[in-house]
Amino acid sequence: MNFVLSILLNTSAEQATRLAALQTAFAEVCNAIAPTVQQTRCWNRVALHHLVYHNLRERFPQLGSQMVCNAIYSVSRTCRLVLQHPASPFNIAKRPGEPLPLLNFSPTSPVYFDRHTLSLKDGQLSMYTLDGRMRFQLELKPEDQARFRSDKLREIVLSRLAAGFSLAFVFSSANGAGEVEAVEATSGELPEYVIVMPGQPPATQELGAAA
Repeated sequence: MNFVLSILLNTSAEQATRLAALQTAFAEVCNAIAPTVQQTRCWNRVALHHLVYHNLRERFPQLGSQMVCNAIYSVSRTCRLVLQHPASPFNIAKRPGEPLPLLNFSPTSPVYFDRHTLSLKDGQLSMYTLDGRMRFQLELKPEDQARFRSDKLREIVLSRLAAGFSLAFVFSSANGAGEVEAVEATSGELPEYVIVMPGQPPATQELGAAA
């Protein structure tokens, strides 16, 4: 059983601008990965990392190595939803032999953090941005503080809402197994931050490139 603790960040205008810049840069890296998924039909996180990591580090040095890894995770995770969920119209089992669609991540796509890029100690939150760490003081309930000690933290996700930026901490019980699935996976709805562009047969792509 998963539990999600969502916290709305009290950001200044300058902090909101920095978080928006990080979000945009993260989406750019995701969009640089997506064509490789389409061409190789590979979205396994480890295998995809081997395919794209070094090239991404050269193309996007400003993002940092760990955030590049998190972008690879984001693409792999989203592909599982779009290409494997039974309710997805793009489920590959329903479209045998057809080319994969191309995923396009919007600038408001969520940003995934991990223990290297975000830390929380004694209510003090420290998170990575493109121009240094950003810090917030969080007021956590005693039961939420206990959850950080007793449960396994599976994901940390930054999202932009109408009310501002929000951090979601996704926990599973200590004896939980397997990777956490996205909230959208329960209904099969596609993530609203991703545009799925139908694929074209290889011959058509080659003609387009030659033109």
